[in-house]
Amino acid sequence: MLVFIQTYPLACSVFLILADLASWHAVPYQHRLAKVAARLGLFLLYSAVIISAGLSPLDTAPWEDDSARHLAATALEIIWWIFASRTLTEVLGLLLMQRIGHSGRLLQEVIGAVIFLIGIVAAAGYVLQLPVKGLLATSGAMAIIVGLALQSTLSDVFSGIVLNTTKPYQVDDSISIDGVEGKVIDIDWRATHLLTGTGSTAVIPNSVAAKAKIVNLSRPKDMFGVSINIMVSPHIRPRRVLDALDRALQGSSALLPFPKARATVKEASPTTIEYTLTGFIKNLDKKADVRNLLFDLAYRHLEAAGIAWQSDVTVEPASRARTLLDEVKVLRALNSEEKNHLAQHMSSREYAAGQVILEENEVTDSLLVIATGVVSATVSDGRNSIEAGRMGPSEVMGEQGVLNDTPSEARFTALTSCVVYRIDKAVAREIMEQEGQIRNALKKLQAVRQHSSQSLLTEKPAAIKKGSFLGWLQKR
Repeated sequence: MLVFIQTYPLACSVFLILADLASWHAVPYQHRLAKVAARLGLFLLYSAVIISAGLSPLDTAPWEDDSARHLAATALEIIWWIFASRTLTEVLGLLLMQRIGHSGRLLQEVIGAVIFLIGIVAAAGYVLQLPVKGLLATSGAMAIIVGLALQSTLSDVFSGIVLNTTKPYQVDDSISIDGVEGKVIDIDWRATHLLTGTGSTAVIPNSVAAKAKIVNLSRPKDMFGVSINIMVSPHIRPRRVLDALDRALQGSSALLPFPKARATVKEASPTTIEYTLTGFIKNLDKKADVRNLLFDLAYRHLEAAGIAWQSDVTVEPASRARTLLDEVKVLRALNSEEKNHLAQHMSSREYAAGQVILEENEVTDSLLVIATGVVSATVSDGRNSIEAGRMGPSEVMGEQGVLNDTPSEARFTALTSCVVYRIDKAVAREIMEQEGQIRNALKKLQAVRQHSSQSLLTEKPAAIKKGSFLGWLQKR
């Protein structure tokens, strides 16, 4: 075998190079450790082959009398330096990926470029016996010229290294760079690639990202901020607006109880006052849904408080009941005259925070419509009370008692001070006789609520893994 290698070093070397290329493309990326190990093993074999054939990468090729053999030997020595550069780059890249993850890819590419440059200079100096000092001087002058020409590109490269080292964001993080918001899908040597909410890709140069204001929406991982801004007429007292917006925030069960959601005055001008509602959620994927819900809740609670956005018009207390009927979905089949008639038979009642509006298993004698405030609906599983949802202005309660005199399956409690209008059962049934759509709407509402309650009660809690002292020691 040794005689064959010494006799046919070119054939053996070419075979090892082809084997390296084949193994590198055949082994999937998921088995990166096996890929690098195969390349390292083949490089060591290649080194052994050329050394056993009498070649040295640190010296010129022998056999100067045989030009063909001398040229082949020179090529093998140059290939050794390239092979060594590739192998060293992959080994360092594997170590970087294990220590700093995907962000090490950019650093690997830069280090690889430096290693290849050193390998080419070494091959020129040792194998070709070229004057390396002159070559380095010439390459230094060329580097200055190229550096000036590629100043912006080099700025992107080094800014990318800084970003990958300091790690203000990583792949799969949701970030905002100078107002451009999206999910990081790649960080290369020139730019950061973001997948925006519209499905498009935003490419931001690393030099711009390094100087810009970066907001990482994915940190911390268990709490994400969500906020909306609304404008209201400056003729309305801010305290009234803030009270209504606080009720809107309490009306969303998606917001975390801590840190507490807040409504604040952001800016004031002669034409408008801008308010900001800020809260925190557990799942970033629900941010858009929660924002939409907060806008809807803010609109409903402001309207319930008699406040119109960017308008000086306020709702008169005498017409509150009539205005409320326009917002009740289950009663939208009524025409204007029927709503005017019904509003005259509605009576209001105020509830303080914590007061029970409708008790569980109680058969109500009225259809209840929330005018202002937030109401919590809870169901019992026999031992504990579980919150099934929160309700706000224009939502109804007590449909079970009005439809078929059955008791309520939930307890409705005022989370904030509330105003609730009552429609007598006889009046409600008379309306249902006149408009069959209202009966169908109440039945559908009843079915949806019963299904939600049953789903909530039958939902199995997550299994709690019991720990042990031995397991704790094993994790240390």
